[in-house]
Amino acid sequence: MAKPKLKAMAPQEITDAASWYCAIVLGALILLLTVRENPMEETPGVKGYLKVRPCEEIYVVGEGETLHTISDKCGDPYIIERNPHIQDPDDVFPGLVIRITPS
Repeated sequence: MAKPKLKAMAPQEITDAASWYCAIVLGALILLLTVRENPMEETPGVKGYLKVRPCEEIYVVGEGETLHTISDKCGDPYIIERNPHIQDPDDVFPGLVIRITPS
């Protein structure tokens, strides 16, 4: 079988093809940049268009955590009021179960 001969492209055809490829790549980049999340505008607890809960309603205190760090992390400034079993705010220990209600 004989091999088909390849036709040489004219310079005008090469530039037309290159400009189409550039237009497609540019369009894809613009689309990707508009869809990508902007980390500078990200709100705590919100990712994209869906609200993400930072903590579950029942929270188990971990090593080195305080009520202040848990309040900041979970967005609940009223942990003591909602957990009457916590007698002393300074007596928080790993394994303590608390109720979280983000506001």
